[in-house]
Amino acid sequence: MSDRIRQVVVTASAVFMVVGTLFGIGVIGTRVEESAGGSLSATATLLAPAVRAFSIWSVIYAGLVAYVVWQWLPSQTASPRARRIGWLAAASMVLNGVWLLVTQVGQLWLSVVVIVALAVVLGLLMQRLGRPRNAGTVEKLVVDGTFGLYLGWVSVATAANITATLVASGVNPPLEIAELWAVGVLAVAAGIGVLLARVLDARLGVALAMGWGLAWIAVGRLAGEPASPLAGAAAAVAAAVVLTVTGLIWLRRVGQLVPVHVHH
Repeated sequence: MSDRIRQVVVTASAVFMVVGTLFGIGVIGTRVEESAGGSLSATATLLAPAVRAFSIWSVIYAGLVAYVVWQWLPSQTASPRARRIGWLAAASMVLNGVWLLVTQVGQLWLSVVVIVALAVVLGLLMQRLGRPRNAGTVEKLVVDGTFGLYLGWVSVATAANITATLVASGVNPPLEIAELWAVGVLAVAAGIGVLLARVLDARLGVALAMGWGLAWIAVGRLAGEPASPLAGAAAAVAAAVVLTVTGLIWLRRVGQLVPVHVHH
């Protein structure tokens, strides 16, 4: 019975998230980039990713819908992995929907609280998920891949969200100071990416999404407004650091898993 309740709550949470998304893309309410006085647009701050970066949401949402279907499969109803992450997955989708709704009404500081909570929930979820030791390809893509991308993207979005909120609150230093702030935050983001690679044993989805988000911040600063070659270069370096370190840890882990045959 508890498994069935969990499945229903996960599904209801996904429906709530979709409703929030209809607001966020402007079907019902105001698009995110136009809400809160444009504070969350791609040109609002030095840490705002270029518009194309947000296309990753379509991949994450498709994965979340597939996850909802997956957790209803008879083979997964009582599976240990489905049980370990179900409630956290539901919480992540509710927080996602709540974030879209609070930005609609211009509550930027509340949106920071929500997105930080979302990042923490996703970090716990990935840790609880553990390695997909006996999982098939579909499960690895739908569960590990989806939540890895989700965590990676939200990690970058959190930095952008906090910066946008500070700027909207009147923290608007001269460009030279703002650039140094941006470089500092990007260095922290790279550090978080390295930390996640170590703690989560190099989950490629996390690194790919973080690399994607950071690379689009670089594009935004080098080819868009507000222009900042320094922040753009720092974002590109941060993306390279996260991808390289994760890749090296992953290769080392794979090397340890490959059986070594000794010939006499």
